[in-house]
Amino acid sequence: MSTSRIYDAITSHVLEHRSIYFFTATLFLIGVIVGAVIVNSLSLSQRHDLFTYVSQFFHEMNKGYIDVSSSDLFVHSFMHYGKYFGFLWVLGVSLIGLPVIFVLLFAKGVVVGFTVGFLVNQMGAQGFLLSFVSVLPQNIILVPAFIVVSTVSAAFCIRLMRQTIGKVESEPFFPHFLRYTMLVLTVGAFVTVASFFEAYVSPVLMRAVVTSF
Repeated sequence: MSTSRIYDAITSHVLEHRSIYFFTATLFLIGVIVGAVIVNSLSLSQRHDLFTYVSQFFHEMNKGYIDVSSSDLFVHSFMHYGKYFGFLWVLGVSLIGLPVIFVLLFAKGVVVGFTVGFLVNQMGAQGFLLSFVSVLPQNIILVPAFIVVSTVSAAFCIRLMRQTIGKVESEPFFPHFLRYTMLVLTVGAFVTVASFFEAYVSPVLMRAVVTSF
């Protein structure tokens, strides 16, 4: 398939589902904001306990006490994100999966927002730098992938509900199911790249930042 045909296919897909893409992107952004707000809602003792735990982790990392191979981290990361995408795919082919898809995407945003918000809140500029090297590299890939998979899963779930519950006549089911599955697998392949960053790049950058503190 030529580059122009791929571009046209992507453009057509985005335009066809632009309302769902707008909703999922907005939902994720709201989740990030809520996660950051939750940091400020924690009590002083809760923040202190959590920061003590995080500081101990960074100290052990800096001293080399944490001995986990990058290959093990890669496998764990790949399996984690692979299961997440697989679960979204399953929800897309179920009649009751739509709200769960949105909840999972919102929760992902909350986690990202809380992580960055907590580090910045407790460590200032150093926390921002640490979150930049520990959270950003893999999430540059993961966040768009989560939004795309959540969108296509939600779109397929809506199509399925219209055909099953609404009795709306439409095109044959299998071609749409095949396209849906192939798209999830294609986007899911980027998990390999994100897992590589999380296992081989982020730990090196984190150690460099922690050592400079």
